[in-house]
Amino acid sequence: MLVYNFDEIIDRKNSDCLKYGVLQDRWGRTDLLPLWVADMDFRTPDFIIAALRKRLEHEVLGYTVSDCRWKPAIIAWLKQQHQWEVAASEITFIPGIVRGIAFVLQAFTEIGDKVLVMNPVYHPFFLVSEHNGRQVVYHRLERKDNLYQIDFDQLDRDLEGVKVFVLSNPHNPGGRVWTLDELRRIAQLAEKHGTLVISDEIHADLTLAPYQHTPYPTVSESARQNSITFGSPSKAFNTPGIVSSYSIVPNGKIRRKFNAYLAASELDEGNMFAQLTTVEAYSHGTEWLDQMKQYIAANIDFVEQYFKENLPQIQPMRPQASYLVYLDCHGLHLSHEQLLDLFIDKAHLALDDGRKFGSAGEGFMRLNVATPRAVLQQALDQLKQAVEKLGR
Repeated sequence: MLVYNFDEIIDRKNSDCLKYGVLQDRWGRTDLLPLWVADMDFRTPDFIIAALRKRLEHEVLGYTVSDCRWKPAIIAWLKQQHQWEVAASEITFIPGIVRGIAFVLQAFTEIGDKVLVMNPVYHPFFLVSEHNGRQVVYHRLERKDNLYQIDFDQLDRDLEGVKVFVLSNPHNPGGRVWTLDELRRIAQLAEKHGTLVISDEIHADLTLAPYQHTPYPTVSESARQNSITFGSPSKAFNTPGIVSSYSIVPNGKIRRKFNAYLAASELDEGNMFAQLTTVEAYSHGTEWLDQMKQYIAANIDFVEQYFKENLPQIQPMRPQASYLVYLDCHGLHLSHEQLLDLFIDKAHLALDDGRKFGSAGEGFMRLNVATPRAVLQQALDQLKQAVEKLGR
């Protein structure tokens, strides 16, 4: 058994790395420790890198056909990890999940149609809807017992006249793993209102013990027949620089319409590296993924204990999935602008501003803990010192 070293600190500067490359443009300074964008500071798994290197040893990068192992690898992975049986005909390559959402909106809705998202939620959900001229309806999540919950009576009202519901399953930024009952109730309401559900399940493989991810189409026949699900190995195996996403559409009528839209612009043709990465991740990734998730869980434990002992004014929402920890900073009694000044100009940290996820994110910051423990320690120490100087 290989034992992977997630404590190794890797210098990602000068590699066109997004988390460093936009510091000046977004935060106005470059002396920040960035723990914001949702990728990892860990090495991409060795078996993926080795496969890419081997392919590059053949020094002709000409036109290729689809990798015959690609769909079988996805099918086997989904069955093994999530007890979801998918047919090869239901799978299609898409060049990124946010782009996939845009394609669904263009194929199934018209300008001015209503698209529902949760509040807070991963911001491209509503931005891509707005940029495509759709009307965004925000369903505000309730916070109970330090977890986001759905008010289903309100959701019923909010879904009136909505053409598409973009669901984050698991939820980002709150880290909720929606239960079977919650997903069934969503499916019932979607069927009632004639609303097509897009289930973004890119964080599914990052579900942490003891929780279990439930693929949306598996919860009921209505969910299966009225949904488009997106997946990718990129979050779980740290390969977002290689676009390797896919759609799963069980309903033949919906699939034919969606796939026709993709094929018309050759948007359904994956490149060799995208498919190779998926095959390697899903064929050899179980051991690496298990160890990585154990490290992430320990980092989350560390963050919770650190705030409890040193910064009780800040309450982390423990994620049930993923390496993103949503920090409730209301206990600092700062305005949101003062909160940003604290994190950026005083603590010298670049985290995601909670407001980018919707109005419900006021007073929150999102912390990425997919980094070596020493880096996390440094970041929290910087924040502690900055809060102490404020006298809070």
